[in-house]
Amino acid sequence: MASKKHILWSLVLIIIFIFLAFFVAKGQDPSAKRPFRLGLDLRSGTELVYVADTSGVENVGDAMASLKEVIERRVNIFGVSEPLIQTESAGLISGNSEERLIVGLPGVTDLEEAKALIGKTPTLEFFLVDYTQDATSGTLVPTGLTGQYLTRARVEFSPTTQAALVGIEFNDEGSKLFASITREHVGEALAIVLDGSPLSAPVIQEEIRDGNAQITGNFTPEKARQLVRDLNYGALPVPINLSTSHTVGASLGESALHSGVYAGIIGFIILCTFLILWYRLPGIIATLALSSYIILSLTAFLLIPVTLTAAGVAGFILSIGMAVDANILIFERTKEELKAGKSLRDAISEGFSRAWLSIRDSNISSIITAVVLFWLGTSAVKGFALTLGVGVMVSMFTAITVSRTFLFAVAPSDTKGGESRFKKFLFSSGLHFK
Repeated sequence: MASKKHILWSLVLIIIFIFLAFFVAKGQDPSAKRPFRLGLDLRSGTELVYVADTSGVENVGDAMASLKEVIERRVNIFGVSEPLIQTESAGLISGNSEERLIVGLPGVTDLEEAKALIGKTPTLEFFLVDYTQDATSGTLVPTGLTGQYLTRARVEFSPTTQAALVGIEFNDEGSKLFASITREHVGEALAIVLDGSPLSAPVIQEEIRDGNAQITGNFTPEKARQLVRDLNYGALPVPINLSTSHTVGASLGESALHSGVYAGIIGFIILCTFLILWYRLPGIIATLALSSYIILSLTAFLLIPVTLTAAGVAGFILSIGMAVDANILIFERTKEELKAGKSLRDAISEGFSRAWLSIRDSNISSIITAVVLFWLGTSAVKGFALTLGVGVMVSMFTAITVSRTFLFAVAPSDTKGGESRFKKFLFSSGLHFK
């Protein structure tokens, strides 16, 4: 008789997996509370590539990080599901370095609409006006104070004329810089320039320490509110220009998704057929363990949540094959113990114990690889690394815990009369048995 404890735990695990399977099936409905999140390449959408002008920036890394955050805030207010925004440096090998901003907008197939979502966010800069060379209009001298240091903007009204103004507030670093500028240049004009156009050039009367300033420019209340909205949603730290753009149609994305899923199903069927034919009853257990692995992995993708891309689906399918390795190691170790004359239950226990070190080392190396790829890779590589890493960790659990529980649940207890020929057939492997 099989162990009652293992039978009970097997029933509990089966019930849990059935419940999770319903949860995963529900996630395929886009209107569900927790649907699967698909990347741009698996659904319709638009990708925009911008080139950032960092010629006047000392710390390019910080400027690009700020640019990414600004665009993320601006895109998020439009409710675009799972926008993909990243920065990268191009042309490093050729020596012609170019900083790029890549914006992926899933579900947006209208190119003009996509451009409008990004929009022309204002570039706010402050310049000192130098009249020494041109007494009429003066020239502008950069101060280093830009919208990068802006904390928030708000609509204000002049107490005397009731004209609409835009009040701005700088962060700590910007406040210190603003205080230094106003302290050292009292009596000089400080021009406020938006997108290269001077709005106003008030004369500095005294040092301003609190980091607050006002922008005047004959605003109507509506235009002041629009400027405040744009500034709050992101005054760009550096100018950007649209370089390339393309859209992924719904049919192309759907085709890529179906192809990936179809490949996974066919591969899974072939794999399970091999396991059952070669390892017999343990192969059936391995098939159940792999099924539970798929259910647990997809549940993790829903709960984290993971944005699935074509590369991510490939990583997940690859992890299914890697999950089989653990079962094969266990079965082969068990077969060796059986040949050594041990009883079936002792052979299974020893097989798991001896295989664990190899399983642990191989999976840890795979996890390290996934972490490095996720840390250093581009967005497509990160999708692959994330699904691979999650899959490897789940496979360790299913191979060591689920497979072990199921095997002991079906393995008959040792009897005094030894093991029958049929029992040896069920737990042997290959094209023949002894």
